[in-house]
Amino acid sequence: MSEHARLAVIGSGYWGKNLIRVFHDLGSLGLIVDNNPDILAKFRKQYPDVPVSPSLGEALRRDDIEGIVVSTPAETHYAIAREALSAGKHAYVEKPLVLDERHGQELIALAGEKELILMVGHLLHYHPAFIKLKDMVNAGELGRIHYIYSNRLNFGKIRREENALWSFAPHDFSMILALAREFPSVVQAVGGNYLHNRIADVTMTNLAFPSGLKAHVFVSWLHPFKEQKLVVVGDRMMAVFNDGLPWEEKLTVYHHEIQWQNGVPTPSKAKGANIALEPAEPLRRECEHFLDCIAHGCSSVTDGREGLRVLRVLVAAQDSLEKGGTPLTLRERQEAGNAPFVHDTAIIDPGVILGDGVKVWHFSHILRDTVLGQDVNIGQNVMIGPEVSVGRGCKIQNNVSVYKGVTLEEDVFCGPSMVFTNVHTPRAHINRMRQIRPTLVRKGATLGANCTIVCGHTIGAYAFIGAGAVVTGDVPDHALMVGNPARRVGWMCACGERLNEDLACAACGRGYEHSGNTIVPAGRETGTSGSGRRSA
Repeated sequence: MSEHARLAVIGSGYWGKNLIRVFHDLGSLGLIVDNNPDILAKFRKQYPDVPVSPSLGEALRRDDIEGIVVSTPAETHYAIAREALSAGKHAYVEKPLVLDERHGQELIALAGEKELILMVGHLLHYHPAFIKLKDMVNAGELGRIHYIYSNRLNFGKIRREENALWSFAPHDFSMILALAREFPSVVQAVGGNYLHNRIADVTMTNLAFPSGLKAHVFVSWLHPFKEQKLVVVGDRMMAVFNDGLPWEEKLTVYHHEIQWQNGVPTPSKAKGANIALEPAEPLRRECEHFLDCIAHGCSSVTDGREGLRVLRVLVAAQDSLEKGGTPLTLRERQEAGNAPFVHDTAIIDPGVILGDGVKVWHFSHILRDTVLGQDVNIGQNVMIGPEVSVGRGCKIQNNVSVYKGVTLEEDVFCGPSMVFTNVHTPRAHINRMRQIRPTLVRKGATLGANCTIVCGHTIGAYAFIGAGAVVTGDVPDHALMVGNPARRVGWMCACGERLNEDLACAACGRGYEHSGNTIVPAGRETGTSGSGRRSA
């Protein structure tokens, strides 16, 4: 194999010419294919060192061409990508991957069988601002993500082969799925047709996810100005990716929070902080990634499976659009062995949503409208709900009741027979369900066996509540709590080991430092505007 794989770009129109430019700059452009002789003549002059051809067959026959880049109308993607993979060529396909789910599955299977790269051109995955935003979300810096919305608006480019949903929204769906790390359970889309009675010029798509996350995508090519903006609302921080601003302003975070004080939600506002980014052309990064995948045989960030997940959302949104905005329920296709498991003795009420890999064991009862995220493990004799959200990766051991008003973020451990409450002054003869006080258990916290969490408080991320402790107030992140009432006796690492006096972990080597009444990873500052606030 050459130092740089040689590629043929198929289609050199609106977007293809950009791919030609970048792959040429990278020294990997081996052939330009287009059925328009005038376009080929222009490129022959512009790139005299690169052969041109009207024939896809030439690209497939040439041994020196290792990959095919498909930038043609969407209805041709399947046929060209199938021919490329069948001929032993790696395939990069502009969005959408295909128009039919069965065709997408066929291409994925063919690429796997021949050990070839199949990549989809979801460009914004390679944008420095989105890469940083995704890292922040995955690290928990924004806290629990409540809401995401994306606007992709412009005056033109107006198409007749597809509507605005298919033209603009794939990028937004791809970003939202990456940030949510789960598949939507409900899709609803509405739109307006103004220039052609069968082609939507404006659409709004609403997505609901099993975890309770909501998202919407607004796209239009009849908007008075260009706007490409993604907003992510977390309970610790909010972030805005605005691609229309200069590099130093493209990603801004706001340390807005809702703090629960005596059971009352209180907004806490802060000035926006711009996140420092290293400017880089997303398309160049995307093209380099394809070449790296070919060189090292690694899977792409936006591989065929990612493209197929986006396609499923697109198809559902189009179906809802054609049905006048009817909400559609959908479920991600399960990989073998990853479907939820429910023991025969367990009871699952109507309206419950179970994520991939969930296990519900003997004699447990999940009440209505409860959501269990991916890979949640529920032990024996557990009751959850109604209307409770349990984040991905949580483990709830035997004999635990998780009542309405309790929210568990990701990777929370509830030890055997630990206790939640949800009303401060219960009486058997007085209905006080309107007086429920919410309890929030943040990511990675451990609640030891037989401990009690009095309602109306927050248990911080990676906090550790000792066995039998009684928690009567808010608990800081990483705090080690014991006793009745519980008091802090030390600090815990995210890995679950107690920190020494220097706030260092002997087990994993992490270091921490004090920040207010809690600790944070050493040297981990968020933002560049001097706000002084640290992420947890």
